[in-house]
Amino acid sequence: MRKEKAQMAEGKERRALNKRRREMRQIRSAVGYNFMGFFRNSRTVITFLLGIIICFLLSSRVMEVTERFGTSMQAAEPFIWTFGDATAILLVSLLLIFLFSDLPKLTAFTPFYLMRMTKRRWLAAQFLYIVLVTALYVGFTLLVTVLLCMKRSFAGNLWSETAAILGYSSVGKDLNVPSTVKVMESISPYGCMLQAGALMLGYSLTLGFLILLGNLLAGRKYGMMFALGYSLYGFLLDPEVLGKLLGMEEYEMYRVRSVVGWISPLNNAVYGMHDFGYDNLPTVGQSLLIFGGMLFLMYLLSMRALRRYNFTFLGG
Repeated sequence: MRKEKAQMAEGKERRALNKRRREMRQIRSAVGYNFMGFFRNSRTVITFLLGIIICFLLSSRVMEVTERFGTSMQAAEPFIWTFGDATAILLVSLLLIFLFSDLPKLTAFTPFYLMRMTKRRWLAAQFLYIVLVTALYVGFTLLVTVLLCMKRSFAGNLWSETAAILGYSSVGKDLNVPSTVKVMESISPYGCMLQAGALMLGYSLTLGFLILLGNLLAGRKYGMMFALGYSLYGFLLDPEVLGKLLGMEEYEMYRVRSVVGWISPLNNAVYGMHDFGYDNLPTVGQSLLIFGGMLFLMYLLSMRALRRYNFTFLGG
């Protein structure tokens, strides 16, 4: 009797495992189809070319410092400084609106997938596609920034002379290069690069998920409007912009930075806008949890919107 029960339990586990494997194969297949022709798509080519131009223009501030003082940089520092403020992250992430404007991917083969897999799995494939494309885009941005400044950089995991000049003098503030002593004292360059990249990825993912959610809720092109509104919200909640709009004095800005650091997703993506032991700001881990909560909420809302979504297929 025990042997029969054990066999039945083993058979049940095997069937459940086979079912999960089948579901994963279906999701991978749908994601793979979304990537067909991705690198030949004019939208993809334009997005990545514009990304290179933005990286070149923003990293010129960093190169100006090294040329002026004749110093070198650590390999991770160009990315940390180039995307160390809200404006730079906003500019580079706006290109994702153009890249994800056609979500969800609807082609002549979409009915084929919907007949063989549930809507939940199909939507999971769309989200996985966003995650992979966004990770690729952020990684590409990091690589381009490093390559543009590689002539004056070194690989050792130590902060450079240039970082010391920027952190301990007014040069960084004058050139709008966000290098601060509290960052250099708390973490190594590569560790800082990984955390800054993770924050940038979290913000970019919320933007991509929001585009998909907007298109599911209100139809095509509304996702772009949602994303632009989301970006505008982050821009207006920049402490410097908000302080100028409200006419605040410098002594009042500490409270503004503290509040904005928590409620603005864009400021949550800025590494320098985090708590380093003596600020009333979120830690990097808390910001990542905030992004994770936002992504989970948008996933649930997308699942609900998918029930009423009117599929319209084009193509032959």
